[in-house]
Amino acid sequence: MMNRVVSMSTLVAAGIGASAVWLSNKPNRIKAESMLRDMKRKVIPTVYEKAEQLPIEKAGNPHPQDFADNDMVSEGAQYSVQFYNEKVQ
Repeated sequence: MMNRVVSMSTLVAAGIGASAVWLSNKPNRIKAESMLRDMKRKVIPTVYEKAEQLPIEKAGNPHPQDFADNDMVSEGAQYSVQFYNEKVQ
């Protein structure tokens, strides 16, 4: 176990050293900055798109006429209770 920790820390240190040497060159630094900027532009919109898809307005407050949602809420955690009862018995 200790050998793994030592070898992992050695690999991490070597990776940090190699990236420091690679980033010491200005063109490489510019490439890295533009790559990170592009990744940020791609990731952030997808996070916001997924957040907009969630039905936040219904959360915790089902409409009285929405029978399917009310049935689901009234069932509660029956699956987990049934699972627990089967394990205990």
